[in-house]
Amino acid sequence: MKKVFVGMAVVGLFAASSAMAIDLPKDAQSKCGACHKMSGKAMGPSWEMMAEKYKGKADAEKTLVENITKGGKFGWSMGNMPAKGSGASAEQIALFAKFIAVDMNAAAK
Repeated sequence: MKKVFVGMAVVGLFAASSAMAIDLPKDAQSKCGACHKMSGKAMGPSWEMMAEKYKGKADAEKTLVENITKGGKFGWSMGNMPAKGSGASAEQIALFAKFIAVDMNAAAK
């Protein structure tokens, strides 16, 4: 019985760790972390929720850059995001958009 429990625990830990084994880009926590968490709701949608929303959309990266730059609601039933979040630069915004649209969905496969 002990072996079965330990085996199940190991499998559970492996599955949980491989589900989203990806780190946030540099500066993402300081620029976005007050409102966005990796998973679960905060003031804004989680990184996982955003990745799911834009998954498979050809213009996802471009749309995300535009949305982060101008700010707004974007169909979420949460508050408005300020333009450029917490003062992210154009380079940071491009990196965050790629992370959401490309990197997170590649890691989830």
